[in-house]
Amino acid sequence: MTNQIAIWLGVLILGGLMLDYALVGTEHLLFLGKKFYDLLDWVAFWR
Repeated sequence: MTNQIAIWLGVLILGGLMLDYALVGTEHLLFLGKKFYDLLDWVAFWR
């Protein structure tokens, strides 16, 4: 992955999070964050 692709990907992710926060709020972001942490834990187990 080149630096330019990484920067654009980061900008898109942050833009999506800001839009989601503006339209809906933060309640489900906490839920998704916890589920993502569980996913990382599961992936680390298979490493």
